[in-house]
Amino acid sequence: MEWKCPRCGRVFSRQQQDHYCIKPQNIDAYIDAQDTKIQPVLREVRSIIHAAIPDAEERISWSMPTFWKGRNIIHFAAFRKHLGLYPGGEATEVFAKALRAYSTSKGTIRLPYDQPLPAALIRDIALWCYKQYAE
Repeated sequence: MEWKCPRCGRVFSRQQQDHYCIKPQNIDAYIDAQDTKIQPVLREVRSIIHAAIPDAEERISWSMPTFWKGRNIIHFAAFRKHLGLYPGGEATEVFAKALRAYSTSKGTIRLPYDQPLPAALIRDIALWCYKQYAE
């Protein structure tokens, strides 16, 4: 049974499908569009990454908050039960041992909202990505 969003008119195969009616233009707008319970987590991740790589520009890329320096360095995104961190496939391999407690797949790290954020690990991954990918 299809579902049509009453705000934007898009049609989805699942009822009440999460989506962006209007794509956010910046990270503040992205965070503000999320559930109020997870906004503090998103702000904390943003702060951790920004402190680690202050030279990187903040932007929206692939509809996700992104840190950019000549190219995409690292992304993050909100989901129902976890925060997705996207440092790329090479980073998930390099940090595999430290990431054993988390669900990962190539280039993706899932950080559950019901666990404390691994701030030092996020910082280390962001720094590694910056050194590898910044132009």
